[in-house]
Amino acid sequence: MNSPKYHIFICTSCRTNGVQKGYCFQKDSVKIIEKFIQEIDGRDLSGDCMVCNTGCFGICSRGPVAVVYPEGVWYGNLSVDAVEEIIEEHIEGGKPVEKYRI
Repeated sequence: MNSPKYHIFICTSCRTNGVQKGYCFQKDSVKIIEKFIQEIDGRDLSGDCMVCNTGCFGICSRGPVAVVYPEGVWYGNLSVDAVEEIIEEHIEGGKPVEKYRI
């Protein structure tokens, strides 16, 4: 089993019954996950990063929300455009992106 260096959790407002509805889902969090996966694969980082969708983190007013472990860095008010910057600066560069940090 591969042990990734980073684990990225993104809220997609997924309910326990599998239905996606809620604030982050309405704000394109599924597209944000797709962009994370695309950037990670395109940069050959798939061995270092695992991306997972989650249910609600409980801070919908800051959504879409993502959390990057092992540091436990929380990002909010994300868009598809933010993903490339997070990959470049945080995942590749080791420095969290302060303008999205919550």
